[in-house]
Amino acid sequence: MARIPLDVKALIEEALHVSAAANEPVSVSVYLDETAPQDVVAHVRNVFASAAVHVRVTLSYLGPSQAPIGASDDLAVIAAGQGTGVGAFAQQTREQGVPAMVVTTQPSLVARIAEQSGFPIPEGDVISPIPATAASAPLVQAVNERMGGEGAAAPAASAEPVAEPIALTEPNARVLNQRMGAWVIEACRDKRLSMALAFPFVRRPLSLEAVNMTSVQNAAFGAAVFIPGASMPVITMNQAKMLLQIAAAYGQPMNGERVKELAALVAGGFAFRTVAREVAGVVPVLGWAVKGGVAYGATLAMGHAAVDYFESGGGVAGLAGVVARARDAAIAAASKGEEPQPVEPEQQKTVQESVADAAQVWGERAGKVAGVASRTAGPLVRSMAQAGLDSFVAGAGSLASALKKH
Repeated sequence: MARIPLDVKALIEEALHVSAAANEPVSVSVYLDETAPQDVVAHVRNVFASAAVHVRVTLSYLGPSQAPIGASDDLAVIAAGQGTGVGAFAQQTREQGVPAMVVTTQPSLVARIAEQSGFPIPEGDVISPIPATAASAPLVQAVNERMGGEGAAAPAASAEPVAEPIALTEPNARVLNQRMGAWVIEACRDKRLSMALAFPFVRRPLSLEAVNMTSVQNAAFGAAVFIPGASMPVITMNQAKMLLQIAAAYGQPMNGERVKELAALVAGGFAFRTVAREVAGVVPVLGWAVKGGVAYGATLAMGHAAVDYFESGGGVAGLAGVVARARDAAIAAASKGEEPQPVEPEQQKTVQESVADAAQVWGERAGKVAGVASRTAGPLVRSMAQAGLDSFVAGAGSLASALKKH
């Protein structure tokens, strides 16, 4: 029986670490501007209601005599309307070292009132379902990247101001949740996993960020490590850690037996080696890019399958089967039609162009996700992946260009 390509004991320790991180105590204060639209107030109250034992949520109205927030809180949320004190209170909160998220369906009005009062709110801290002007387009793009292109698509920014207050229809509410979730995992990095366990709207953004970052990291290792099989333990451990984090975010912690099952699942990653060897046989010089691309695609498929499975209400007992099928499908797709075949001289250019185009796609996609990873990854992830990722992205482009010239 083949040895499982990762340390099961280390994986169990990681599961315990993830479980502990998911249960870190969280303190959130929610402030309701008395002039805020009722649908905003109801939505904020609803999404921040939590029965988790590790969470303390306090609720109060924001008035002229409101005292500054206590520095012990992890997050302040302001449901805002036309109140003139929102900007000043948000600034006082930030000065206490507590991130302040201003949720509204009147983004232009809230921002203008805050600025006129002498306490402008940073643009990124005003969260609304639809950007008020085209100036918000970069924020829409950033959030969509963080979402990995999944979930409800954010409506395109318009050159004309959107009528305010914006109706909180079901699609708009989903977009609002996406943006709030992306903001929370960026602002509360130390407790992002416990935030996800406490508040469902944080789970998908956090999980998809983990999927994107792990896929990019595995692409870098697959592409950069030239010793046959040397990157496999790293790639499989990364996949296992990713799945542990996703499970924890959805309140599905792994016990010892589930961790062993997970270890057996990721052991199937050895199929990467076979696929990479077969595809690289067509144009050997691109073997590094092939390994990076297969590692990226399979990791991405596994992560998205896990997220979709938990989103649909699945439990941890069925996770291994769902993820295994997604991984196998991704590997099969990578190897489909790529069996080494004799190539006639007149067909050589076509094969080279085809492989070059594949390398270009892998490089561009990894580069796009790398942009997100560079803004969100912790020092450890960056230090481990940066050198290989730079080589992967730059090399894919240069090799693609070179192949198309010959």
